[in-house]
Amino acid sequence: MAKTSRPDRQRRDRREPSEFAETTLSVDRVTRVVKGGRRMRFRAVVVVGNRKGKVGIGTGKANEVQAAVQKATKHARRAMMTVPLVGGTIPHETEVKFKAAKLRLLPAAPGTGMIVGGSPRIILEHAGVKDILSKRYGTTNALVNAQALMKALKTLRQPK
Repeated sequence: MAKTSRPDRQRRDRREPSEFAETTLSVDRVTRVVKGGRRMRFRAVVVVGNRKGKVGIGTGKANEVQAAVQKATKHARRAMMTVPLVGGTIPHETEVKFKAAKLRLLPAAPGTGMIVGGSPRIILEHAGVKDILSKRYGTTNALVNAQALMKALKTLRQPK
């Protein structure tokens, strides 16, 4: 008997292509100590952006990596923000401190490229920034640096 498809059923693997690009920044195994021993879970940090000025980061925890990444993606889509861009760079200089991270962002001339390291680079690529200078001090933790960058992007104002 030939296998026929059922058009009345929705297939899970057929999702319409999204305008947003997704990248997993980190997947960490985290542990909670309880009376019976240690409970392992996974924490995922995901960046979602359209490379045209909209970007968001999200975190998710679950017993399996795939479920944690799905939760983080859902959280990132809800936490989207618009980044003010002027000719592929940021409108003005900014410096923020978040927990142990200190981050400094400087606008750059066209053609400079992205002089950024670590997780902030991935987030800025997803935001659509082409030219920027950056320096981060303190922690190398991907999640804290990502949150510091989002705080810095929120302080940016569009020029009048």
